[in-house]
Amino acid sequence: MLRLCSRLLRGGAVIGHLTSWSHTGPSPLRCFSVSHSCHGHRDYSLPNATWSRHTQELYRKYEELSKIGAWRRIPSYNSSVHHMADAPPRGSRVTRLFTRNLDQDGVGFEYSMFYNVAEKRMICIFQPGDYLEGPPGYTHGGCIATILDSTLGAGAMYICGKVMTANLNINYLNPVPLGSTVIVDCHVEKVEGRKVYTRGQVRSHDDQILHTEATGLFIKLNMREVDHSTD
Repeated sequence: MLRLCSRLLRGGAVIGHLTSWSHTGPSPLRCFSVSHSCHGHRDYSLPNATWSRHTQELYRKYEELSKIGAWRRIPSYNSSVHHMADAPPRGSRVTRLFTRNLDQDGVGFEYSMFYNVAEKRMICIFQPGDYLEGPPGYTHGGCIATILDSTLGAGAMYICGKVMTANLNINYLNPVPLGSTVIVDCHVEKVEGRKVYTRGQVRSHDDQILHTEATGLFIKLNMREVDHSTD
């Protein structure tokens, strides 16, 4: 496990999840492998010209903290090596990480994640672009759920290795304006066997507004089922 976490921290990683529906409700279908960065690919977690002043200020804050070892930035790329374990993608198939599926900066998910090992905590600095609109002028609830799922799941993965989302509960309290800067603050509360319990919040950049609260349950994957998908 330590070797896996070390490799992920060096190269960055994301989790994937897929569910199916049966007569008993949603259930895990298959697993995705952890994605690995490719040298020469753009790291989208770094600042770009569309980032607001507040987004850049928060980024610099955690970048400075990372220099003293308290936090570590998690690289992020638009492509990944995730696929269903029993159905590897064909050579001609091009896939993209859902939150990095747009070529234009600033219109979708602009974010950067930082992880604190000691606190089992993942911080995501998130700036929603105009293509994420739900109610006029505000971020779609599904996009807020996506960034929460990604941040909660990434935190769970850095503690326990490969995981899959089993349950996500969200309370929407205040809408998130498009183009605003929010902090997605998530941590692992406890681990019981294969179950990883997480909790998170979405707050305004100045911590004055609580936008969203969430809890998540992730399941550690059976490594024997996915070993052949990690290469």
